[in-house]
Amino acid sequence: MDKESQHINQLKKGGILSFEYLYNCWSGKLYNFVMRISRGDGYLAGEIVQYVFIKVWENHESLDPDKSFGAYLCTIAKNQLVNIYQHRMQEYLYQEKTISSEQSENTTEKEVDYHLLEEYINPLIEQLPPARKEIFVLSRRSLLTNKEIAEKLHVSENTVESQITKAISFLRSKINQHYSLSIPLLLYWLFD
Repeated sequence: MDKESQHINQLKKGGILSFEYLYNCWSGKLYNFVMRISRGDGYLAGEIVQYVFIKVWENHESLDPDKSFGAYLCTIAKNQLVNIYQHRMQEYLYQEKTISSEQSENTTEKEVDYHLLEEYINPLIEQLPPARKEIFVLSRRSLLTNKEIAEKLHVSENTVESQITKAISFLRSKINQHYSLSIPLLLYWLFD
């Protein structure tokens, strides 16, 4: 049994010295991992490292010395980061909706928010098949009606409607993969 496994066994029994040893061995590596996946947010990385080791201590009795401790730490960290991002997205959407409903939103803030949203959605739109992408862009960005798009592209209105529906479905599925908790608010805001 290697040294790390011995310390995990001791930690399972409540060994504080083993907890300190594992913290000293892994906290720097975990911090660097979170820095990479959070795009360099040092404050967030520090918070997540602390959160992860609190969870390790709270669940020390269920640790498995035969499984990778590093993978265990990274999984907790990644899940916490996703939770934080989802929470931020919900706060952002709530604030955006509240502000716009009160008609008191600053034009500069609108432009910044719009650009942030565009940065997220644009790569997804680029993944659409060319014809579907063109129809979706004409509908959502140029604000043309289905009839106007049909006339412009020499296709039927049913084709336009079908392509828009498929585009929205695709975008919804991609957004769902990353923001499952905030998806109803996001989709309402984007596609309504």
